[in-house]
Amino acid sequence: MSGPAPERAEAVTPAVAASAPRRAARAATRVGVVLAKRALMLSVLLTVVFGAIEVLPGDAASATAERGESAADVAARRHLLGLDRPLWERFGDWMTALPSGDLGTSARGERVTDLLAAPFPNTLLLGGTAFAVTLAVALALGCWAAARPGGAVDRVVGFTSGIALALPEFVVAVGLLLILSLWAGWLPAVTLTTPDGAPASWTMLVMPVLALVIPQAGWNARIVRGALADQAAAPHVTAARLDGLSPRRVLLRHALPGAWPAIATGAATSTGMLLGGAVVVETLFNFPGLGTVLAGAVADRDTPLIAGVVACTGAVISLVLLCADLIRARTLGARP
Repeated sequence: MSGPAPERAEAVTPAVAASAPRRAARAATRVGVVLAKRALMLSVLLTVVFGAIEVLPGDAASATAERGESAADVAARRHLLGLDRPLWERFGDWMTALPSGDLGTSARGERVTDLLAAPFPNTLLLGGTAFAVTLAVALALGCWAAARPGGAVDRVVGFTSGIALALPEFVVAVGLLLILSLWAGWLPAVTLTTPDGAPASWTMLVMPVLALVIPQAGWNARIVRGALADQAAAPHVTAARLDGLSPRRVLLRHALPGAWPAIATGAATSTGMLLGGAVVVETLFNFPGLGTVLAGAVADRDTPLIAGVVACTGAVISLVLLCADLIRARTLGARP
């Protein structure tokens, strides 16, 4: 009775082993395609940035001119910066050097990589902390609301998350400044820095992080709640419920894994909103990040510096979107 079983196992094992390299090759191909798409999107975005700066009135040479400089001095600086060359040539040179990590030279003669060396990690710290807190809060609220559909908690979470996602970051930031700093005096209103350019205390991160988290937590909580509601009607979740498993176990072990693709997509989308909102929030709280750098670069019509900021933030967003794509592909591929 037990004799044929090993033969069947021996017959199946080579087929499974042979299919493993094919699955790995398909996975590598999917990753390559996604990376190529992200790189193309980033290239198009950088092209738009170069073109948009070009159509603004003035240029970097005139914007950075000192009082009393002659037209000849400005023309000499324009030639030094290469602004007398066609736009496509300057863009081509900048894009050619980008893969090596060379972001060019700013309008004031400094290397863009040096200008971004301190602000970029600070923005990553702010955005990364806000992203982690947003995901944790959204998961907690979404799961809490989904535990009892239609109950009081579900209605409260739906109402408050709708209000939160409608609030712009600058409105939340101003409200936090008034309440937590000016009225209560619990937190510093501005960010002080250490000699290396980092925030002097973790307390100076609290309000900037909250200003970014509140709108995005509302958005993602609704995504989590909706994804769990969709999964509640899935056959495997219904079967787990009929087997007498506790609601908590059904939610966390059976519904939540299937909801991860939608949750990951929403969280990845929030990355762009968090980094975009960080520009405004950093300005309000005097946070030493890319927001201050970008504001000065726009005033100077400094195309390489603006493009460097876009390239750095775009690379981070593309990486997070890639992770979301991989989570989605893995989860959907694992379904029976």
